[in-house]
Amino acid sequence: MPGFELFGDLERNEVNDVLQSGVLMRYGFDGMRNGHWKAKELEAALENTLQSKHVQLVSSGTAAVSVALAAAGVGAGDEVIMPTFTFVASFEAIMMLGAIPVLVDIDDTLGLNPEAVEQAITPETKAVMVVQMCGSMANMKALQALCTKHDLLLVEDACQAIGGTFNGKPLGSIGDLGCFSFDFVKTITSGEGGAVITNNKDYYLNTDHYSDHGHDHIGNDRGAESHPFLGYNFRISELHAAVGLAQVKRLPEFLEIQKRNYGILREALSQIPEVTFRTVPEGGEESYAFLNFFLPNLDMARQASEAFKTNGVDGCFHYFDNNWHYIRKWDHLKNLKSLYPISQEVKKGLAYLQTKTFEKSDYYIARNISCLIKLSWTEAEVKARASKMVEAIKQIVKS
Repeated sequence: MPGFELFGDLERNEVNDVLQSGVLMRYGFDGMRNGHWKAKELEAALENTLQSKHVQLVSSGTAAVSVALAAAGVGAGDEVIMPTFTFVASFEAIMMLGAIPVLVDIDDTLGLNPEAVEQAITPETKAVMVVQMCGSMANMKALQALCTKHDLLLVEDACQAIGGTFNGKPLGSIGDLGCFSFDFVKTITSGEGGAVITNNKDYYLNTDHYSDHGHDHIGNDRGAESHPFLGYNFRISELHAAVGLAQVKRLPEFLEIQKRNYGILREALSQIPEVTFRTVPEGGEESYAFLNFFLPNLDMARQASEAFKTNGVDGCFHYFDNNWHYIRKWDHLKNLKSLYPISQEVKKGLAYLQTKTFEKSDYYIARNISCLIKLSWTEAEVKARASKMVEAIKQIVKS
């Protein structure tokens, strides 16, 4: 991770096609583009790759979450259950719709704890949003059962997990809607971009219209199109889609490299009795975009994080002390720091964050180290990295 490490002729050729046509917008200008429709081609490629009937490209992964929720009717005052360990975009996307993010604990999968989810369900709950963090998944079987039992939407934020599978199905294709990001640091990138996937035709049509100012995209005259409902601008450009089209063709190549590099690191760390690894639910296979492991306590994890930096082991994160990915330091959410007034519904709905604690999440995140897997490493470089990591942890354990 990420795909930009291996940019080559395929990406350049796709981008040059767009530049030669002169049409950078994904809609309209039919006569000028000489048959080039990169966004449409990328959507078709993703339908095949992600085993989904419908794909709608959007401008980012954050946009994908908002569009997906809106397409399924989530809005003002609705509660969306989400994990304490995610990226800030998850709660941002919910709040943009006037809905209320309800944060609950994670478990040793580093994903939603099904028991915590069930305890958080109220009459206002509309959806459960599982975030497939760091290339793997939560307990999808239990979460599917919960959503069926309580008649709730299951939305997958699989922005960090393209290529992962559960019972043979791609992550993102298991819920009612799935969301992906193709930003600059994802396994496959389009620079900026995202996608919503679904097998529900109505949800798909809603995403198609909502992401382009409500346009129904019927006919060949954009100015004559109808607007069945309000929409906003979450369009992707043809330039971004062109890069993504080249990258999705290379996804199997990228996943193979990730798996090789992950395997070398994991085998080395497995020699240390004090190191344990995140749980991958039965039937699941990671995308191998990250290697996540636990140390016995917070102090050791902090020491390991610092030792890695000192010894040139980059790209390893201790999320307990991270401002972006864990609830502990999200003061701007807890204190509702906003440029504009927040609705009373959301203010009331988020009041729980003033007193709520998340001891179970703390237990896992405090001890976790998450190391991204790069595509550009040689096998020798991975082995050298593994040796440095093992030596650093052994010194910490000894002391």
